Amino acid sequence: MTEAAGGPDKAFPVSWDQFHRDCRALAWRLHAVGPFEAIVAITRGGLVPAAIVARELGVRVVETISIVAYRNFKTETAPEVVKQIQPKLLANGGEGILVLDDLVDTGKTAKVVRELLPKAHFATVYAKPLARPLVNTFVTEVSQDTWIHFPWDTALVYAPPIRGKE
Repeated sequence: MTEAAGGPDKAFPVSWDQFHRDCRALAWRLHAVGPFEAIVAITRGGLVPAAIVARELGVRVVETISIVAYRNFKTETAPEVVKQIQPKLLANGGEGILVLDDLVDTGKTAKVVRELLPKAHFATVYAKPLARPLVNTFVTEVSQDTWIHFPWDTALVYAPPIRGKE
């Protein structure tokens, strides 16, 4: 992961419209894999894709697991589970469960969830190469040195051209 404060090597801004389209594309791919009895969203990033995918696939049970792995968007820490999954969803190793997140980056968060739900289907909207093997289904792969600017983290401001002055 690249530090946001120091400036990413590559920036990938995602609008609300684009994110919604990408989540619906993920739902199309997951439709062929399901059905799923429940979705486990990895919070906070997995909340929005979980809502969209749950609607598209008709899944009514949406649970969360909260794992803190970053502080201030730039300091990576050891993953800490601060909100656990309902015990009944942990039964059978997560078989029939869909785990959703916005992005798999280094894989530290994904590994924690994989240990809890080894039989679950793990999906993300975006994936980076380092953790790509941990994901069963995703929509777009971006390079490891790309920082994704999600719509909930951004505001509309002037963006300078990639190549110097206008």
